[in-house]
Amino acid sequence: MKSPLLSLPGAVPAEGVDEGVAAHYGDLFREQRALADGTGFVDLSHRGVLTVSGEDRLSWLHLLLTQHVSDLPTGEATEALILSANGHIEHALYLVDDGTTVWAHVEPGTREALVAYLESMKFFYRVEVADRTDEFAVVYLPAGSIAEVPEGVVVRETPYGRDLFLPRADLESFAASHGPAAGLLAHEALRVEHHRPRLGFETDHRTIPHELGWIGTAVHLQKGCYRGQETVARVQNLGKPPRRLVFLHLDGSDVHLPAPGTEIRLADEGPDGRKIGFVTSSARHHELGPVALALVKRNVPLDAALLAGDTAAAQEIVVEP
Repeated sequence: MKSPLLSLPGAVPAEGVDEGVAAHYGDLFREQRALADGTGFVDLSHRGVLTVSGEDRLSWLHLLLTQHVSDLPTGEATEALILSANGHIEHALYLVDDGTTVWAHVEPGTREALVAYLESMKFFYRVEVADRTDEFAVVYLPAGSIAEVPEGVVVRETPYGRDLFLPRADLESFAASHGPAAGLLAHEALRVEHHRPRLGFETDHRTIPHELGWIGTAVHLQKGCYRGQETVARVQNLGKPPRRLVFLHLDGSDVHLPAPGTEIRLADEGPDGRKIGFVTSSARHHELGPVALALVKRNVPLDAALLAGDTAAAQEIVVEP
């Protein structure tokens, strides 16, 4: 679904899974600084939007999600995962309940499978699941923004900013009154800075929540009755995750950022050494320079210098080993 905001001056389209919105509008660092200062907005209208309504919506979702949502207060934002039977991450949902309906946005390309799964789990519960992506677009306002939210728009407020479920027909008028627009690359740079994992970037087919620090933000350890709970409890109480998320400060002299999937090795073993991890996301930050998130083996020394491809990298702990 192509955003009408790609017609704004300087807009350069994003590629890959984020196709359909702007990567930037001509000045990446200016756009990052604007978001860091609490001004502007980001068009996230390529993300999927789902709603769950009905009087059983919270108790029903509570049985399916990793998060405790049976008593979710109206207007309180949360995030949650859906796991496989083996505890591997399949979906990530960013939720808020408006008093009658739960609103969620999800990664582009995942909504169809998620809706199909939710529909298959309805049974006798009084719930209605709807894909609202054609009607509503997600727009991000940064933390500290004093921008006025249009009346009637559902807002999901977090420490990192506000996600607006804006009627898609209002995107252009919103942009005209809430500029300047910042592109997805600016949004991603701040996400990497804050060590926030993203489904499909920091995850692969065998990722468990402990590896990414999603324990505590998207997983409630005192609740049960969800698929994959046994793995979560076993690793939390008896084991250790095989990998851990790290934040990388990259050598700024390299022209190119290491792409997601770039292999990581110990610097003292050189570029032909054994693989100990891989880059999951990389970005150019307006203050920190080139940075990345990566998954490495749990037993990699915390002070070890690394190589991301041919790029020297210093690691910062995100998930304790």
